[in-house]
Amino acid sequence: MRLTRRDVCSVIPAVLIPAILPREASALQDSAMPSATYPFDKLPVQKTNDAEYREALKGKLATGESLEVHETTLPPGAAPHPPHRHVHSEMWLIREGTVELNVNGAISRLGPGSVGFVRSNDLHGIKNTGTTAATYFVVEIGPGVDV
Repeated sequence: MRLTRRDVCSVIPAVLIPAILPREASALQDSAMPSATYPFDKLPVQKTNDAEYREALKGKLATGESLEVHETTLPPGAAPHPPHRHVHSEMWLIREGTVELNVNGAISRLGPGSVGFVRSNDLHGIKNTGTTAATYFVVEIGPGVDV
């Protein structure tokens, strides 16, 4: 059987990729956040502008993405910052109160149990439009999450 240069070149990835990927996957697994729990009463409260927040976790996943989760509490009428955009995706899990989520100019009113999501590079902002404090979890995932 005669092998051509094309035949040989087509086999190279099949031989090299399995040899390389396990090492990369192992390195990611070794540097990834470990499985853990984060009791709410152990999360220190921090303040910035009008917002109060508790950082729950921050780090890299075994699959390579950056992840950050925190809880924010806003008083009535407050916003943590002006609308902005960034590379990572972001999700809000509303626990208490009423917020308005502005995504690319489309405004949605969200209450307890609601979820909001913004993909990479969409303009977005959140504001407490209720008469009581609004509390929500923020989940940020992807490149650009400060780790």
